Amino acid sequence: MAEFEAVRRAGSGVRTTEIDAGLRAHMNKVYGLMSIAMIVTGAVAWVFGVDAANVVNGRETGLIPQGIVEAIYFSPLRWVIMFAPLVMVFAMGAMVNRMSEAGLQFFFYAFSAVMGLSISWIFAVFTGYSIAQTFFVTAIAFAGLSLWGYTTKKDISGWGSFLIMGVIGLIVASIVNIFLQSPAMMFAISALGVLIFAGLTAYDTQRIKNEYLMMRDGGGEAYLGKAAIMGAVSLYINFINLFMFLLQFLGDRE
Repeated sequence: MAEFEAVRRAGSGVRTTEIDAGLRAHMNKVYGLMSIAMIVTGAVAWVFGVDAANVVNGRETGLIPQGIVEAIYFSPLRWVIMFAPLVMVFAMGAMVNRMSEAGLQFFFYAFSAVMGLSISWIFAVFTGYSIAQTFFVTAIAFAGLSLWGYTTKKDISGWGSFLIMGVIGLIVASIVNIFLQSPAMMFAISALGVLIFAGLTAYDTQRIKNEYLMMRDGGGEAYLGKAAIMGAVSLYINFINLFMFLLQFLGDRE
């Protein structure tokens, strides 16, 4: 609470119009970077996913050679692809201070491409219509949650530790269920996942806003570019996970 109050007082010596303009530009950059990453993810997932569906259904592949598709989805390489985004996001967090802003942005887009490859299997499992429907439902829910996190006067910074603990629990449970293949456990994981990443969307939006205000008035302007990229990474991960968990409820299987 003390930190939240400090953030609210941080702009007391700066004209409100200047803060609003700077904050608006910062948030626009965050959402812009996130949107580009989503386009990269969607394009990669669609290209590889459609050809994976072709292989499963005994048809010829389109853009990707059949041997590559089979290696990606039906060999031990699939485990590398599955966990690669998790490794990359930890690497990004560890190297953020040593990378240039341009290098960090490139790494983010590379991460989004690998993420697209890792979730491309959904096009071989779910109908295209249900994927599109779930995407729009996710987009509407994400926009509402993010808007609430941005505009609320309530301090939700205390949610952070509980939500992060929930994410760790989801990762562990998901890995365990890879071997158990329990439908009941998958349902519970998906339900909790929707709630946790819905909360993280609002929490991260408020955190990004507060971090801007603190850096804006604390002499941290040089870091604002990297902060926007890392903020985009957080919201992007929330969106992807919210979409994947909702797909378990809304998706129609082929």
